[in-house]
Amino acid sequence: MNPEELVEVILPGKVEPEGLRIRRGTVPTPGPGQVVIRMEATGVSFAEQQMRRGRYYDQPAFPFVPGYDLVGTVVATGEGVGPGVAGTRVAALVKVGGWASHVRVDAADTVEVPAGIGAAEAETLVVNGITAWQMLHRRARVRAGQTIVVHGANGGVGSVLVQLAHAAGVEVIGTASARHHDALRERGVTPVDYRTEDVTARIRELAPGGVDAVFDHVGGRGIVDSWSLLAPGGTLVSYGSASTRDDEGSKQWPVFKLLGRVWVWNALPNRRRAYFFNVWAGRALAKDRFRARLRADLTEVFAAFRRGDVTAQIAAQLPLTRVADAMRLAESGTVAGKVVLTP
Repeated sequence: MNPEELVEVILPGKVEPEGLRIRRGTVPTPGPGQVVIRMEATGVSFAEQQMRRGRYYDQPAFPFVPGYDLVGTVVATGEGVGPGVAGTRVAALVKVGGWASHVRVDAADTVEVPAGIGAAEAETLVVNGITAWQMLHRRARVRAGQTIVVHGANGGVGSVLVQLAHAAGVEVIGTASARHHDALRERGVTPVDYRTEDVTARIRELAPGGVDAVFDHVGGRGIVDSWSLLAPGGTLVSYGSASTRDDEGSKQWPVFKLLGRVWVWNALPNRRRAYFFNVWAGRALAKDRFRARLRADLTEVFAAFRRGDVTAQIAAQLPLTRVADAMRLAESGTVAGKVVLTP
Protein backbone atom coordinates (compact mmCIF):
# COMPACT_ATOMS: atom_id res chain seq x y z
CA MET A 1 0.00 0.00 0.00
CA ASN A 2 1.09 3.56 -0.70
CA PRO A 3 1.57 5.07 2.80
CA GLU A 4 0.21 8.42 1.51
CA GLU A 5 -2.99 6.87 0.15
CA LEU A 6 -6.09 5.99 2.14
CA VAL A 7 -7.30 2.43 1.59
CA GLU A 8 -10.53 1.44 3.30
CA VAL A 9 -13.13 -1.31 3.19
CA ILE A 10 -16.72 -0.33 2.46
CA LEU A 11 -19.70 -2.41 3.58
CA PRO A 12 -22.28 -1.29 0.99
CA GLY A 13 -25.25 -3.24 2.35
CA LYS A 14 -26.31 -6.76 3.26
CA VAL A 15 -23.75 -8.63 1.18
CA GLU A 16 -21.71 -11.80 1.17
CA PRO A 17 -18.06 -11.27 2.12
CA GLU A 18 -17.14 -10.94 -1.56
CA GLY A 19 -19.44 -7.91 -1.72
CA LEU A 20 -17.14 -5.85 0.51
CA ARG A 21 -15.49 -3.10 -1.55
CA ILE A 22 -12.04 -1.53 -1.44
CA ARG A 23 -12.03 2.25 -1.81
CA ARG A 24 -8.97 4.44 -2.21
CA GLY A 25 -8.74 8.13 -1.42
CA THR A 26 -6.92 10.86 0.45
CA VAL A 27 -5.53 10.35 3.95
CA PRO A 28 -7.67 12.34 6.42
CA THR A 29 -6.36 15.42 8.23
CA PRO A 30 -6.76 15.62 12.00
CA GLY A 31 -8.91 18.35 13.50
CA PRO A 32 -8.47 19.96 16.92
CA GLY A 33 -7.87 17.31 19.58
CA GLN A 34 -7.61 14.57 16.96
CA VAL A 35 -4.91 12.24 15.64
CA VAL A 36 -4.54 10.17 12.50
CA ILE A 37 -3.41 6.59 13.09
CA ARG A 38 -1.66 4.59 10.40
CA MET A 39 -3.25 1.20 10.93
CA GLU A 40 -0.90 -1.71 11.62
CA ALA A 41 -3.53 -4.23 12.70
CA THR A 42 -7.30 -4.38 12.89
CA GLY A 43 -9.50 -7.44 13.15
CA VAL A 44 -12.69 -9.31 12.39
CA SER A 45 -14.94 -9.52 15.44
CA PHE A 46 -18.41 -10.98 15.79
CA ALA A 47 -19.82 -7.46 15.47
CA GLU A 48 -18.73 -7.21 11.82
CA GLN A 49 -20.25 -10.61 11.11
CA GLN A 50 -23.55 -9.24 12.37
CA MET A 51 -23.12 -5.91 10.59
CA ARG A 52 -22.77 -7.41 7.13
CA ARG A 53 -26.12 -9.11 7.73
CA GLY A 54 -27.65 -5.89 9.04
CA ARG A 55 -28.00 -7.58 12.44
CA TYR A 56 -25.87 -5.46 14.78
CA TYR A 57 -28.33 -3.65 17.00
CA ASP A 58 -26.96 -0.09 16.63
CA GLN A 59 -24.92 -0.19 13.43
CA PRO A 60 -24.96 2.91 11.19
CA ALA A 61 -26.81 3.10 7.90
CA PHE A 62 -25.14 1.50 4.88
CA PRO A 63 -22.65 2.18 3.38
CA PHE A 64 -19.96 2.51 6.03
CA VAL A 65 -16.45 1.36 6.94
CA PRO A 66 -16.55 -1.50 9.49
CA GLY A 67 -13.82 -2.26 12.00
CA TYR A 68 -14.41 -2.29 15.74
CA ASP A 69 -10.86 -1.56 16.88
CA LEU A 70 -7.34 -1.04 15.62
CA VAL A 71 -3.69 -0.67 16.57
CA GLY A 72 -1.27 1.61 14.75
CA THR A 73 1.15 4.52 14.88
CA VAL A 74 0.11 8.15 15.21
CA VAL A 75 1.32 9.91 12.05
CA ALA A 76 -0.43 13.28 12.39
CA THR A 77 -1.81 15.34 15.27
CA GLY A 78 -4.29 18.19 15.42
CA GLU A 79 -4.28 21.41 17.38
CA GLY A 80 -4.22 20.88 21.14
CA VAL A 81 -2.63 17.43 21.03
CA GLY A 82 0.60 17.10 23.02
CA PRO A 83 3.87 17.00 21.05
CA GLY A 84 4.84 13.59 22.43
CA VAL A 85 1.90 11.78 20.85
CA ALA A 86 3.20 11.69 17.26
CA GLY A 87 5.10 8.52 16.51
CA THR A 88 3.62 6.49 19.36
CA ARG A 89 1.89 3.15 18.85
CA VAL A 90 -1.66 3.29 20.15
CA ALA A 91 -4.83 1.23 20.31
CA ALA A 92 -8.31 2.62 19.73
CA LEU A 93 -11.83 1.28 20.20
CA VAL A 94 -13.97 2.84 17.44
CA LYS A 95 -16.96 0.46 16.78
CA VAL A 96 -16.80 1.34 13.05
CA GLY A 97 -14.07 2.75 10.82
CA GLY A 98 -11.15 0.52 11.77
CA TRP A 99 -10.87 -1.32 8.46
CA ALA A 100 -8.77 1.40 6.86
CA SER A 101 -5.12 2.19 6.31
CA HIS A 102 -5.53 5.51 8.16
CA VAL A 103 -8.09 6.32 10.84
CA ARG A 104 -8.89 9.70 12.39
CA VAL A 105 -9.94 9.60 16.06
CA ASP A 106 -10.00 11.85 19.09
CA ALA A 107 -6.63 11.68 20.83
CA ALA A 108 -8.44 11.08 24.13
CA ASP A 109 -9.82 7.82 22.73
CA THR A 110 -6.38 6.27 22.22
CA VAL A 111 -4.40 4.11 24.62
CA GLU A 112 -0.64 3.75 24.25
CA VAL A 113 0.56 0.21 23.54
CA PRO A 114 3.53 -0.70 25.77
CA ALA A 115 6.87 -1.50 24.17
CA GLY A 116 7.40 -5.16 23.46
CA ILE A 117 3.84 -5.89 22.33
CA GLY A 118 3.46 -6.31 18.57
CA ALA A 119 0.63 -4.68 16.66
CA ALA A 120 -1.15 -7.95 15.85
CA GLU A 121 -0.73 -9.16 19.43
CA ALA A 122 -2.15 -5.94 20.81
CA GLU A 123 -5.05 -6.05 18.36
CA THR A 124 -6.29 -9.35 19.79
CA LEU A 125 -6.49 -7.67 23.21
CA VAL A 126 -8.37 -4.45 22.48
CA VAL A 127 -12.13 -5.04 22.24
CA ASN A 128 -11.73 -8.66 23.38
CA GLY A 129 -9.56 -7.71 26.34
CA ILE A 130 -11.65 -4.73 27.43
CA THR A 131 -14.82 -6.82 27.22
CA ALA A 132 -13.32 -9.75 29.14
CA TRP A 133 -11.72 -7.59 31.84
CA GLN A 134 -14.76 -5.45 32.50
CA MET A 135 -17.18 -8.38 32.57
CA LEU A 136 -14.93 -10.38 34.89
CA HIS A 137 -13.80 -7.66 37.28
CA ARG A 138 -16.36 -4.85 37.02
CA ARG A 139 -19.55 -6.86 36.56
CA ALA A 140 -19.08 -10.35 38.05
CA ARG A 141 -16.34 -9.19 40.47
CA VAL A 142 -14.87 -12.68 40.63
CA ARG A 143 -12.70 -13.86 43.51
CA ALA A 144 -10.11 -16.60 43.86
CA GLY A 145 -11.66 -19.99 44.53
CA GLN A 146 -14.88 -19.29 42.65
CA THR A 147 -16.15 -21.31 39.67
CA ILE A 148 -17.44 -19.76 36.46
CA VAL A 149 -18.81 -20.90 33.11
CA VAL A 150 -17.57 -19.34 29.87
CA HIS A 151 -19.57 -20.16 26.77
CA GLY A 152 -17.46 -20.11 23.61
CA ALA A 153 -14.28 -20.48 25.63
CA ASN A 154 -12.17 -20.78 22.47
CA GLY A 155 -13.47 -17.58 20.87
CA GLY A 156 -12.00 -14.09 20.74
CA VAL A 157 -13.50 -12.82 24.00
CA GLY A 158 -13.78 -16.27 25.56
CA SER A 159 -10.10 -17.11 25.15
CA VAL A 160 -9.06 -13.90 26.93
CA LEU A 161 -11.74 -14.34 29.57
CA VAL A 162 -10.62 -17.82 30.61
CA GLN A 163 -6.99 -16.72 30.88
CA LEU A 164 -7.80 -13.67 33.00
CA ALA A 165 -10.01 -15.84 35.20
CA HIS A 166 -7.29 -18.46 35.62
CA ALA A 167 -4.81 -15.73 36.58
CA ALA A 168 -7.28 -14.57 39.24
CA GLY A 169 -7.43 -18.05 40.79
CA VAL A 170 -10.89 -18.86 39.41
CA GLU A 171 -11.95 -22.33 38.25
CA VAL A 172 -13.32 -22.28 34.70
CA ILE A 173 -15.77 -24.57 32.92
CA GLY A 174 -15.74 -23.73 29.21
CA THR A 175 -18.02 -24.76 26.37
CA ALA A 176 -16.47 -25.40 22.96
CA SER A 177 -16.45 -28.02 20.23
CA ALA A 178 -14.25 -31.06 20.86
CA ARG A 179 -11.39 -29.95 18.60
CA HIS A 180 -10.61 -27.11 21.03
CA HIS A 181 -10.69 -29.18 24.23
CA ASP A 182 -6.98 -30.03 24.43
CA ALA A 183 -6.04 -26.35 24.14
CA LEU A 184 -8.58 -25.45 26.82
CA ARG A 185 -7.26 -28.13 29.19
CA GLU A 186 -3.76 -26.68 28.77
CA ARG A 187 -5.20 -23.43 30.12
CA GLY A 188 -6.71 -25.15 33.12
CA VAL A 189 -10.26 -25.12 31.73
CA THR A 190 -12.67 -28.03 32.16
CA PRO A 191 -14.19 -28.33 28.67
CA VAL A 192 -17.78 -29.24 27.79
CA ASP A 193 -18.74 -30.12 24.21
CA TYR A 194 -21.80 -28.07 23.29
CA ARG A 195 -22.30 -30.12 20.12
CA THR A 196 -22.57 -33.58 21.67
CA GLU A 197 -23.30 -33.10 25.37
CA ASP A 198 -26.27 -31.86 27.35
CA VAL A 199 -24.42 -28.74 28.44
CA THR A 200 -26.67 -27.83 31.36
CA ALA A 201 -26.72 -31.35 32.77
CA ARG A 202 -22.95 -31.73 32.41
CA ILE A 203 -22.22 -28.43 34.15
CA ARG A 204 -24.54 -29.39 37.00
CA GLU A 205 -22.53 -32.60 37.39
CA LEU A 206 -19.35 -30.56 37.59
CA ALA A 207 -20.82 -27.92 39.93
CA PRO A 208 -23.79 -29.43 41.79
CA GLY A 209 -24.24 -26.36 43.96
CA GLY A 210 -24.22 -23.98 41.01
CA VAL A 211 -21.54 -21.66 39.69
CA ASP A 212 -20.58 -18.16 40.73
CA ALA A 213 -20.84 -16.59 37.28
CA VAL A 214 -21.85 -17.44 33.72
CA PHE A 215 -20.64 -15.46 30.70
CA ASP A 216 -23.03 -15.97 27.79
CA HIS A 217 -22.54 -14.53 24.29
CA VAL A 218 -25.08 -16.90 22.70
CA GLY A 219 -28.36 -15.40 23.90
CA GLY A 220 -31.63 -16.79 22.59
CA ARG A 221 -33.49 -19.40 24.60
CA GLY A 222 -30.26 -20.78 26.04
CA ILE A 223 -29.91 -17.73 28.28
CA VAL A 224 -32.53 -19.28 30.58
CA ASP A 225 -30.29 -22.32 31.08
CA SER A 226 -27.37 -20.01 31.89
CA TRP A 227 -29.45 -18.29 34.58
CA SER A 228 -30.47 -21.65 36.04
CA LEU A 229 -26.82 -22.65 36.55
CA LEU A 230 -26.11 -19.88 39.05
CA ALA A 231 -25.53 -20.56 42.72
CA PRO A 232 -27.07 -18.17 45.28
CA GLY A 233 -25.17 -14.89 44.96
CA GLY A 234 -24.13 -15.74 41.40
CA THR A 235 -23.98 -13.40 38.42
CA LEU A 236 -25.06 -13.89 34.81
CA VAL A 237 -23.33 -11.65 32.28
CA SER A 238 -24.98 -11.70 28.85
CA TYR A 239 -22.95 -9.97 26.16
CA GLY A 240 -24.39 -10.93 22.82
CA SER A 241 -26.90 -12.89 20.79
CA ALA A 242 -24.78 -15.11 18.57
CA SER A 243 -27.64 -17.59 18.21
CA THR A 244 -29.67 -15.00 16.27
CA ARG A 245 -26.89 -13.94 13.86
CA ASP A 246 -28.61 -15.45 10.82
CA ASP A 247 -32.19 -14.63 11.80
CA GLU A 248 -34.44 -12.32 9.82
CA GLY A 249 -36.50 -9.46 11.22
CA SER A 250 -35.65 -6.74 13.69
CA LYS A 251 -31.99 -6.53 14.70
CA GLN A 252 -32.96 -4.84 17.98
CA TRP A 253 -35.50 -7.44 19.11
CA PRO A 254 -32.99 -10.09 20.33
CA VAL A 255 -31.29 -7.45 22.49
CA PHE A 256 -34.62 -6.13 23.81
CA LYS A 257 -35.58 -9.68 24.79
CA LEU A 258 -32.31 -10.12 26.65
CA LEU A 259 -32.75 -6.78 28.41
CA GLY A 260 -36.30 -7.76 29.35
CA ARG A 261 -35.17 -11.04 30.87
CA VAL A 262 -32.42 -9.27 32.81
CA TRP A 263 -34.94 -6.78 34.20
CA VAL A 264 -37.37 -9.52 35.25
CA TRP A 265 -34.67 -11.67 36.85
CA ASN A 266 -33.27 -8.75 38.82
CA ALA A 267 -36.78 -7.89 40.04
CA LEU A 268 -37.25 -11.36 41.51
CA PRO A 269 -36.68 -11.90 45.25
CA ASN A 270 -33.45 -13.86 44.89
CA ARG A 271 -29.76 -13.32 45.52
CA ARG A 272 -28.69 -13.77 41.92
CA ARG A 273 -27.96 -10.90 39.52
CA ALA A 274 -28.02 -10.54 35.73
CA TYR A 275 -26.42 -7.97 33.46
CA PHE A 276 -26.42 -7.24 29.76
CA PHE A 277 -22.90 -6.03 29.08
CA ASN A 278 -22.30 -3.30 26.49
CA VAL A 279 -18.73 -2.05 26.27
CA TRP A 280 -20.07 1.39 25.22
CA ALA A 281 -22.37 1.80 28.21
CA GLY A 282 -22.01 5.19 29.84
CA ARG A 283 -20.05 6.88 27.06
CA ALA A 284 -22.85 9.20 25.98
CA LEU A 285 -23.50 10.47 29.51
CA ALA A 286 -20.01 10.48 30.99
CA LYS A 287 -17.43 10.50 28.20
CA ASP A 288 -14.44 11.41 30.40
CA ARG A 289 -15.26 8.66 32.90
CA PHE A 290 -15.74 6.16 30.09
CA ARG A 291 -12.37 7.05 28.58
CA ALA A 292 -10.57 6.86 31.93
CA ARG A 293 -12.06 3.45 32.66
CA LEU A 294 -11.21 2.14 29.19
CA ARG A 295 -7.62 3.37 29.49
CA ALA A 296 -7.21 1.86 32.95
CA ASP A 297 -8.70 -1.50 31.99
CA LEU A 298 -6.85 -1.89 28.71
CA THR A 299 -3.63 -0.99 30.53
CA GLU A 300 -4.41 -3.85 32.95
CA VAL A 301 -4.92 -6.24 30.03
CA PHE A 302 -1.64 -5.22 28.40
CA ALA A 303 0.11 -5.71 31.76
CA ALA A 304 -1.43 -9.19 32.03
CA PHE A 305 -0.03 -9.98 28.59
CA ARG A 306 3.45 -8.81 29.55
CA ARG A 307 3.31 -10.97 32.71
CA GLY A 308 2.36 -13.99 30.63
CA ASP A 309 -1.10 -14.29 32.18
CA VAL A 310 -2.69 -13.77 28.76
CA THR A 311 -1.47 -14.83 25.34
CA ALA A 312 -2.35 -13.23 22.04
CA GLN A 313 -4.43 -15.79 20.21
CA ILE A 314 -4.04 -14.90 16.53
CA ALA A 315 -6.09 -17.22 14.34
CA ALA A 316 -4.65 -15.82 11.10
CA GLN A 317 -3.21 -12.64 9.58
CA LEU A 318 -4.35 -11.42 6.18
CA PRO A 319 -3.87 -8.12 4.33
CA LEU A 320 -6.75 -5.64 4.37
CA THR A 321 -7.35 -6.19 0.66
CA ARG A 322 -8.19 -9.84 1.42
CA VAL A 323 -10.93 -8.89 3.83
CA ALA A 324 -13.43 -11.25 2.15
CA ASP A 325 -11.18 -14.23 2.88
CA ALA A 326 -10.69 -12.98 6.44
CA MET A 327 -14.43 -12.68 6.98
CA ARG A 328 -15.07 -16.16 5.58
CA LEU A 329 -12.42 -17.61 7.87
CA ALA A 330 -13.73 -15.81 10.95
CA GLU A 331 -17.26 -17.01 10.21
CA SER A 332 -16.22 -20.60 9.53
CA GLY A 333 -16.13 -21.63 13.16
CA THR A 334 -12.93 -23.57 12.51
CA VAL A 335 -10.42 -21.19 14.13
CA ALA A 336 -9.55 -20.19 17.66
CA GLY A 337 -8.76 -16.60 18.55
CA LYS A 338 -8.97 -13.57 16.29
CA VAL A 339 -8.51 -13.10 12.55
CA VAL A 340 -6.27 -10.05 12.16
CA LEU A 341 -6.11 -7.68 9.16
CA THR A 342 -2.87 -5.86 8.35
CA PRO A 343 -1.95 -3.16 5.78
